[in-house]
Amino acid sequence: MSKPIVVGLVDDHVLLRKGLASLLMENGYPTVIQADNGKHFIEKLSAGEVPDIVLLDINMPVMDGYATATWLKENHPEMKILALSMYDDEHSIIRMLRHGAGGYILKDCEPAELKTAIEAIIQKGYYHNELVSSKLIHTMQNANGNSTARNGYPELNTKEVRFLQLICSEMTYKEISAVMKLSPRTIDGYRDALFEKLGIKSRVGLVLFAIKNHLINV
Repeated sequence: MSKPIVVGLVDDHVLLRKGLASLLMENGYPTVIQADNGKHFIEKLSAGEVPDIVLLDINMPVMDGYATATWLKENHPEMKILALSMYDDEHSIIRMLRHGAGGYILKDCEPAELKTAIEAIIQKGYYHNELVSSKLIHTMQNANGNSTARNGYPELNTKEVRFLQLICSEMTYKEISAVMKLSPRTIDGYRDALFEKLGIKSRVGLVLFAIKNHLINV
């Protein structure tokens, strides 16, 4: 019999956290650590069983989800991270992906999606949903046959690669245009061209593409 997936929960809302722990146990995922914030979680890690995956809230006191994910990436790279948040904006999603999260789901998701996300991250290292570009896996695995492919994706020129690297930052498109010394309209053109070339529909999708294809270091 295979060893069950064990989970850590980091969320400062106690009622939600305990309810989530019960739901996970019902689905065969025992929770070995519960914590109110990142600092509390790190303290408990040193004294208990290390989870296979941690469900990590973003907005917490003392040590938030971004800082916690960064610490885990450096000290427990084997531990998978699933961001669980109320925020559905690009900024929050991109920051968590850059800090090591393998997936991002909302707290009001259906229990079935939570189970799917946990299993996908454990098995493949990442989970994609509507928030995180549903077409990305297909794009990466099936490059356009009409393009010259490199590492399984269409050939990108130097400026396209630079643009992809910059959108992985927290800069706005206007700030990126200043860095690249190009007009905002030209930057919009790069974005739209990459959307079409890569079959991606959002900035988050482009960031994931850059991360998965090692165009940036995370």
